[in-house]
Amino acid sequence: MPRVLLTAFAPFDGQAVNASALAVEAVAAAWTGPAELVMRVLPVSFARAPRELADAVAAAVPALVVAVGEAGGRAAVGVERVALNLLDARIPDEDGATPVDVPVDPDGPAARFSTLPVKACVAAGRATGVPTELSLTAGTYVCNALAYALGGLLESRAEVDGVAVRGGFVHVPRTPAQAGRGGAALATEDAARVLDAVVRTALARATDDRRSEGALA
Repeated sequence: MPRVLLTAFAPFDGQAVNASALAVEAVAAAWTGPAELVMRVLPVSFARAPRELADAVAAAVPALVVAVGEAGGRAAVGVERVALNLLDARIPDEDGATPVDVPVDPDGPAARFSTLPVKACVAAGRATGVPTELSLTAGTYVCNALAYALGGLLESRAEVDGVAVRGGFVHVPRTPAQAGRGGAALATEDAARVLDAVVRTALARATDDRRSEGALA
């Protein structure tokens, strides 16, 4: 049976909860297969999150890794296509670090792309009736740092049962309780439905849809 590693983040920036952890917990609670699901909550830390992710991957030996983060100001689930080799922190992380205009990895490429079938995952998310989009920016905070580190980590991993380990990053909006009246938000159960569809699509699909999800600006 293949194994899926699904990660989320702990609360940060004064929040009591993190929407990503709530959504991932909901997916895990309802999961019935076809793969074994392993969940891990990571700290919102530029230094520690990538290390703990690497430890989780080494322990779980997954065939698929889907990392999930919270995106304030977004109203749709965003399947991230690319992570930049750039850190530019508007607020401190859990450790008080505020990197500005520095690379995630000084020796790494300018960007790393998700190895999920991102367009197929977006289509599967939309099929649930929940707003879902293909995102071309994971920001410049810890989510982007983790997405970039995940790409490098999977490049170095051996195949599992003859198949290359794949992975990528997904952003979920804040919950209505977090966002407050009129703020961009999405209910946890809706975010979980999209995440479930993303995981199942990534398990089932080795190739992506051949259709445009491009933007003119």
